[in-house]
Amino acid sequence: MNKSEIRKKILKIRKKNNFKKFKINFQSILNVLKKENIRGKILGGYYPYNYEVDGTQILEKFEKQNYIISLPKIKKNSQMDFFYWSTKDPMAINRYGIPEPISNKVKYPDILLVPLVAYDKNFNRIGYGGGFYDRYIKKIKKNKKIITIGLAYSFQKVKKIPINKYDIKLDFIVTEKRN
Repeated sequence: MNKSEIRKKILKIRKKNNFKKFKINFQSILNVLKKENIRGKILGGYYPYNYEVDGTQILEKFEKQNYIISLPKIKKNSQMDFFYWSTKDPMAINRYGIPEPISNKVKYPDILLVPLVAYDKNFNRIGYGGGFYDRYIKKIKKNKKIITIGLAYSFQKVKKIPINKYDIKLDFIVTEKRN
């Protein structure tokens, strides 16, 4: 299957399973950070859209542990940056219908939680096809060590993701199953 076929198939399954309210285990993410000895306290998250894994409770828990939370804002030319956001802050809706922080304080994450449509055992991912995260990860890794953690449901795993030179592999993927 090509990326487009995989995307279509998994999005359909994800929508169908939306009512099940699977939860990602916060402790699994902490275990990754501990194992990798990550001390940075800036966490890049995302606001769930189109039946993505809802990580807002995870963001709240990290904020309670004094992490600085940042969320993406989409810019021109399919670029994005991450801006400071608190769970108490209002948001604005962007042209894609996705909530974004209203802050103008750029915060480069140490840890980046990445939404995805599908993934494989090698931590390759498919998103919506715009390349936003691949471009951002490539850009930020030139200036800073960052750990990328994909948040997904276990049913989003496929045998093999076809990749090209623009695709950036994730460091970890955490699902609702024990990792």
